[in-house]
Amino acid sequence: MYDDCPKADRDGDGTSDGSHRTDGGGGDGDYDRDGDGDRGDDGEHRGRNAERLDRENPLAGFRDRFAIPEGECYMDGNSLGLLSADAEAAVEAVVDEWRELAVQGWDAAEPPWFTYGERLGDRVAPLVGARESEVVVANSTTINIHSLIGTFYNGDGKILVSELDFPTDHYAIRAQLRRAGRDPDDCLEVVESHDGRTIDEDDVVRAMDEASEGSEGNEGDGGDGTGVEILFFPSVLYRSGQLFDIEYLTEAAHERGILAGFDLAHSIGVVPHDLSTCGVDFAAWCSYKYLNGGPGALAGLYVNERHFGRVPSLPGWWGHEKETQFDMDHRFTPAANAGAYQIGTPPILAAAALDGALTPIEEAGIEAIRGTSIGLSEYLIDLVDDRLADQGCAVGTPRDPARRGGHVAIEHEEADRISRALRERGVIVDYRPPNVVRVCPSPLYTRYADVERVVAEFEAVLETGAYERFEPATDGVT
Repeated sequence: MYDDCPKADRDGDGTSDGSHRTDGGGGDGDYDRDGDGDRGDDGEHRGRNAERLDRENPLAGFRDRFAIPEGECYMDGNSLGLLSADAEAAVEAVVDEWRELAVQGWDAAEPPWFTYGERLGDRVAPLVGARESEVVVANSTTINIHSLIGTFYNGDGKILVSELDFPTDHYAIRAQLRRAGRDPDDCLEVVESHDGRTIDEDDVVRAMDEASEGSEGNEGDGGDGTGVEILFFPSVLYRSGQLFDIEYLTEAAHERGILAGFDLAHSIGVVPHDLSTCGVDFAAWCSYKYLNGGPGALAGLYVNERHFGRVPSLPGWWGHEKETQFDMDHRFTPAANAGAYQIGTPPILAAAALDGALTPIEEAGIEAIRGTSIGLSEYLIDLVDDRLADQGCAVGTPRDPARRGGHVAIEHEEADRISRALRERGVIVDYRPPNVVRVCPSPLYTRYADVERVVAEFEAVLETGAYERFEPATDGVT
């Protein structure tokens, strides 16, 4: 579907051999550094004009639809996206329906509340490259991981993860391993990082093979219990922003009889995906980052249609087939599609916020969003190299656009205190241990001028030592 996607530079030689494709894309990765039609050399950003780049940005007009805190330079959209006028209007419309229709809103509202999860799934499906029937919006990310792992894990082998994953993924997987009577310390196979930033995809494939050595390897069941049964990886690492090649990992997993599942929390809404064509088995994600669905927004999940008919491990009445849901039969009849993974009654106000938030994303188009995201992040990386490297900063995010998501990790030994000094100056970033300031130029509302301001403030904080008056963080996050 995304044949023009940039190819990852896997060997670090600055070239791409195209032997492994990435399912993320929407930009050609060839950033025109000076705006004259040529890429130019590294460091030439001095001649670039942020104001001109902002005028040329095809998404510039969307900024006015978002509520940006007054005086702030907001660079934390990878943690919580901003409120759009569209989301606000959708919530207000549902409040009016609640007032005027009360319980009849389940059938008479527009759209009817009864099928809100499926409706939202239909709208999100193009963002992940899936069929509408394969996607539903429901529950929270952690609950969906519990449900999916519990459904697909047969209890016969190992689950392969990364040491750089977001913790909740491991919490849920360990719980499901215990539920299946397995020891997580034996059955959770962890791929280690060589640099504390990234995971080598070839190490992932090597781990599939090494964990399965000596196993008889029945397809998808881990054989005698020593092989890998499920690969569960993030699409983008939450700390460094490394983007994985989902197609490559899925193909490698399937060749070895392993199911492939992914956490798309840090890519949905900023990186195009093609889950159905790649044959991904299942995936989960949140909606409060690049989808701008609001704090604690409803999450989403994908299940490939070849797995329809499985009974979810966490069934609930909202996942019952709609036609007979109100027969109140005590035996669960799952919906014939991804809707089966809904558990409880959906929070309609939260659903409405996401419904509205999807409108500007649809209007902009995910390919254009990705293209602008690459441009903004490349601009940021260039500025960091030129103005902050001599002051102890390093870019911890892969430089190949095909290997990074939407945010940039700036590393410094005083990252925790620097992040708080920046916030005091109105630059909203966040900190992740041990040494990362995450900066996210979310493409629907961030300007190139904002990127300039972030680096200028960062430089001032370092030059003046403004961070030194802050005590080291004790809670680990800003």
